[in-house]
Amino acid sequence: MAGWLATLIALALLSGLLSGCAREYHTYKTQGHVFGTVVEVSIYGETPQRADALSAAVLKEFDRLHHKLHAWQPSMLTGLNDAIAAGQPFEADAELVGLLQSAAALSAKSDYLFNPAIGHLIRLWGFQSSDIQDQGPAPEEIQRWVAANPRLSDLRYQGNTITSTNRAVMIDLGGYAKGYALDRAARILRDAGVNAALINVGGNILAIGQPGKRPWQVGIRDPRGDGTLATLSLRDNEAIGTSGDYERYFMKDGKRHPHIIDPRTGQTIDLVASVTIIASGGSDPGLRSDGNSKPLFITGPAGWEAMAQRLGLKEVMLVDAQHNVVMTPAMRARMDGGRAH
Repeated sequence: MAGWLATLIALALLSGLLSGCAREYHTYKTQGHVFGTVVEVSIYGETPQRADALSAAVLKEFDRLHHKLHAWQPSMLTGLNDAIAAGQPFEADAELVGLLQSAAALSAKSDYLFNPAIGHLIRLWGFQSSDIQDQGPAPEEIQRWVAANPRLSDLRYQGNTITSTNRAVMIDLGGYAKGYALDRAARILRDAGVNAALINVGGNILAIGQPGKRPWQVGIRDPRGDGTLATLSLRDNEAIGTSGDYERYFMKDGKRHPHIIDPRTGQTIDLVASVTIIASGGSDPGLRSDGNSKPLFITGPAGWEAMAQRLGLKEVMLVDAQHNVVMTPAMRARMDGGRAH
């Protein structure tokens, strides 16, 4: 009798173990609104309570960065810009210094087409605002700031103290901060032991692990419609970033003026609808997926391939203003079933 009871107990324990192994995992999604856009954190394989707590930690970090790096509301960044304009030194912190130095390296590598120092031009066109209005900057004002040639290489560092040799520098990290936020979120979740998550900051997306047997599936938005151009798998420590002309822009005299400005001319770019790239590996795929798309957007249909090679980008898709889609062979290979129109 004792042997029968022991066997029954063993079977019950085995059944419990098997049912525990076979239990379903779910993906829990949390949304917020930071950086002037919708953000979403999807966490797979955790309890609802833990997923909620981790998502809250990520959103708190996004809020911190939003207030620290805001380009026109009072922030550490506006404090730095005010000091530069006054010809005064500014005491920053190691995080901001590191971010500016990495942005400067990308700027130089892109032949200064990625140029976060042109904040005066961005403001002149009306894009440093939550409510974008039709603008028609005077040509002489545009030329004034182009001729001043502000660059991040004008900055000088003494520890965390920043000065500038050019008072025309006004830093706007709108094309870089979202990518940095992705990497910070990934670090928070990985440090907490999360095995699978997807972080989306306004269409810039970073993947951790995979939800079950298949990688995360993400869509590339159609810049001229409500649907997607293609779907692809995003693997662990890969980030996809898109620069487009469809969110922050205005129409004037039948011409579209998106927020991406060519620092060589001071003009907005109307030849490209969107550029999407994939970055992978290392500690900053989010940052690279965000910043690297801007130079390709600016070079446009005629120069994007050469710029992609210059920046070491293998997976790129460009949609021009006429909705023609071109991509690198490596990007085409990533498409789910080749569904690109």
